[in-house]
Amino acid sequence: MTKWAYDEDRTYHGVRDPETDKTRIEAERAEFGPTQRKGVIVLRLIRPVGILKESALEWGYRGTGPLATASAILADALGQEPSAQLLEAFRTDVVSQLTDDEWRLRRGAVLRWVRGWCAEHNIDVLPAAVAELPPIDPSDYGKLPEALKKERHFRIYGKPRQ
Repeated sequence: MTKWAYDEDRTYHGVRDPETDKTRIEAERAEFGPTQRKGVIVLRLIRPVGILKESALEWGYRGTGPLATASAILADALGQEPSAQLLEAFRTDVVSQLTDDEWRLRRGAVLRWVRGWCAEHNIDVLPAAVAELPPIDPSDYGKLPEALKKERHFRIYGKPRQ
């Protein structure tokens, strides 16, 4: 098994603004545990793809908004536009179950779900991103690069690492 690099995994962070009720999904650098999430690095905002690209992101039910959320997450995680069947199933199994105003979902969990769905539907040709999954345990990434250690320390403690 090839070791995954730290920057290949990420966390999808869905947020509903309580003032405006607008939603967004951020792709964040994967961090593990509440302490490490302090000052997390947002890589980018993710958006739906294909015919859903103009749809608003939603979750917690089975409608067009949650389908757009499924589209955004799957396209980012897989690196390609998902099939309609995969999109519908992910909306039903995962996105409709996200009922809080804020949630996090690791890319590795999304890819594992996709692999399971493919197996259940006897799909032999897997998307490239699913062929080799990221580790479940973050210690399996190997040694944390020194630059990331310093960056993480600064974000958590607000001062450079000694």
